[in-house]
Amino acid sequence: MKIVLTGPECVGKSTLTKQLAYVYKGTYIKEYARNYVEGLKAPYQYNDVVKIARQQLNEYDNLDNQDGFCFFDTYFIVTKVWFKQVYNKLPHWFEDEFTQRPVDFYLLLKNDISWIPDGVRENKNKRSFLFDQYKSELDNYGFAYKIIEGNGEQRLKNAVNAINEWIENRKL
Repeated sequence: MKIVLTGPECVGKSTLTKQLAYVYKGTYIKEYARNYVEGLKAPYQYNDVVKIARQQLNEYDNLDNQDGFCFFDTYFIVTKVWFKQVYNKLPHWFEDEFTQRPVDFYLLLKNDISWIPDGVRENKNKRSFLFDQYKSELDNYGFAYKIIEGNGEQRLKNAVNAINEWIENRKL
């Protein structure tokens, strides 16, 4: 079962992904883009985002035979919006590769927690706009998702409730 946490920067995706992997005794796929960009000696370029996208595909492909839950700290929805917002284009292969790798459920994290600056985050004043972009992409594809709100333990509880409700509805 592949579940992706998505949403704007600094909404707790990394924290919540780890917590959910623990709760469901699943696998946690760490956000690759953060480490990649932190390791650059210069500002990222289009080809860097292409490399990040390719790595995301590789991480997905390496999980094909895994049982249980797998939680992704970001994935292709974020990368697609990144390409569109920064470069106004996608690699020619993007859509085909994306649609060949289904995700079971998405958690779209609301930007209702405080911004914590770091050396990589760059969209403090665009979080609401980006949230709307991610929601629009999820809607356009018709993906199953739930918006997650709340702080701390409440955010985790809301995410667990959303996943459990989604699982229960699949059984019906």
